[in-house]
Amino acid sequence: MPKHGKQFSGATATFDKQTPYPARDAVQMVKDMAFAKFDETVEAVFKLGIDPRKADQLVRGTVALPHGTGKSVRIAVFATGEKIAEAEAAGADVVGGKELAESIAGGGAIEFDLAIATPDMMAEVGKLGRVLGPRGLMPNPKAGTVTMDVAKAVEEFKGGKIEYRNDRYGNVAAPVGKVSFEADHLYTNLTALAEEIMRAKPPAAKGGYVRNLSISSTMGPGIKVDLSRVEKLLD
Repeated sequence: MPKHGKQFSGATATFDKQTPYPARDAVQMVKDMAFAKFDETVEAVFKLGIDPRKADQLVRGTVALPHGTGKSVRIAVFATGEKIAEAEAAGADVVGGKELAESIAGGGAIEFDLAIATPDMMAEVGKLGRVLGPRGLMPNPKAGTVTMDVAKAVEEFKGGKIEYRNDRYGNVAAPVGKVSFEADHLYTNLTALAEEIMRAKPPAAKGGYVRNLSISSTMGPGIKVDLSRVEKLLD
C-alpha cells in the first residue's frame, strides 16, 4: 500500500470516505482540502456500467466546459494550403503538413497536448498511430479533431472544450477546472460534464450506467458524489 504524507492523511481525516456528498458540498470540500503549493487540477472520475471490450459500448466525445479548464493547451494542426494560415491565425502552436508528420515519425519532439487534422491529411497522420496513439493524441472525427474547420476547432479547444473517453476499466476521467476556480464555476463545469456523460450513454449499455462519481484535486483525496440525482446534479 502506498504511504501518504501528513497533509493528505490530515485531509482524509476530515470526512467519511464512504459517504457520498451532494455535488456542491463535494466541490467545496475539494477546494478546502487542497494543500499543494501549485494550482491543482480538479478532476472528476465516472465509473460507468459499460463493457469497454465491446465497440458498441465505448463512451467518447467532447464537451465545452463553461469556465474552461484553467490549463493552457498546446495544439498541433496537420493541414495544407490555406488551412495552415487559418490554424495559425486561430492560435495553433504547431502547424504543418506532410513534413510535420515525417518529423514526428522520425523521432521529432511532440510539443503539443492535442492534435487536429484536416481529412485529407489523415493518410499521413494515420502513419503516426504507434507514436500518437499511446499518448492519446490521434485525431478522431468523433472527438471533433478531424475537421476542415480547423480555426473553429482550435478556438474551441483553446477556450475550454475537452475530449473524454473511457479507459479499459470503464472509467471516464476528465478535468473540470483548478482549485483556484470559484466553487460555483467548478460546479457548473462538473454539471456540464455530467450531462454530457449521461447524453453519451451507449444504447447497448444495460443496468446502472453511472456506478460511481468522485472528484479530487491533483494531490488530494477523492470525494464521492451523491448519485441519487446525478442526471442533473441538483443538490
